[in-house]
Amino acid sequence: MPITLKQNWNQVGYKISNHFFNLVGHLLVKEWNPKLLGLSKLPIHSIIDVGANDGQFSRKMCRIFPDAHLYSFEPLPDPFKKLEQWGKQQKKNVKVFNMALGDSIKTIEINNHLYFNQSSSILQTTQLCERIYPMLKKQQTILVQQSTLDQEISSLPTPLTPDILIKLDVQGYEDRVIRGGIETFKQARACIVEISLDILYQEQADFKDIFLMLDQLGYCYAGNLDQVQGKDGHVRYFNAVFIKNN
Repeated sequence: MPITLKQNWNQVGYKISNHFFNLVGHLLVKEWNPKLLGLSKLPIHSIIDVGANDGQFSRKMCRIFPDAHLYSFEPLPDPFKKLEQWGKQQKKNVKVFNMALGDSIKTIEINNHLYFNQSSSILQTTQLCERIYPMLKKQQTILVQQSTLDQEISSLPTPLTPDILIKLDVQGYEDRVIRGGIETFKQARACIVEISLDILYQEQADFKDIFLMLDQLGYCYAGNLDQVQGKDGHVRYFNAVFIKNN
């Protein structure tokens, strides 16, 4: 079989796999309550989506905050194409960035999980992660551009309109994004952060790290939108909400 044909079949397989595991995820994880633990009542006018993939979170927020401006960051080329296409179809203001965010500006390697790219990370998966989710073993390392949240937001032609909501879903890299976005987090009113309690990525941030960083920036922990449990009932990971009580 010619290499090009084999590569084409592989690409089709990866797309089918990603679609399948996305569907399974939607079935297994409870849909977020549209009130978002009180976030839906805040006057959110700017939303920053870090780790946007192909725009799943951004689509949700468009329905809840129809007048908000969205700024979505995704480093992987394939999901970014879908994100960019969706952004162009919106009548509202959606700006997309094909880059990773962290605490420095540089070219960096990211581990692209071919059968489920939502779980891709700059960090290496652990043996525990690959044992629980064996479809993540098939990986491809690619180079992407990394910037900082503060750098990108300060480079916008106009400042963000408050109130600002930030969402982080970067597979254990959340503390680096926060460190590179201190000024932006100071300006924001609320954030949603995916946090893993199981050690799924090497050198991942834990709940204590993130809680202390956000506490120092004036945020209060407001609860979880969802949580995924192991077979024994313990919580593997969840999406936590933090709000500044102005």
